[in-house]
Amino acid sequence: MECRLYCGACCIAPSISSSFPLHPNGKNAGERCKQLTEDNLCKLFGKKERPEVCHGFKAAEWVCGETREQALFILNDLESCTV
Repeated sequence: MECRLYCGACCIAPSISSSFPLHPNGKNAGERCKQLTEDNLCKLFGKKERPEVCHGFKAAEWVCGETREQALFILNDLESCTV
């Protein structure tokens, strides 16, 4: 599955513990990444500054669902299981 353009769910729902530009202490679950544009595209995509966890994430239907809303629900649910 290819990433759903303008979704951004994976840039909002999960926490990121590593430091990256504009997030020196990582980001909390549910916090919108400051590297996410207004149209939900990653400013760091393809750049070395992008966190490793983001680089390793691969879109899949079981985690992204069929809509952005489903992706946010699924990712929030998964995040709550890991806390």
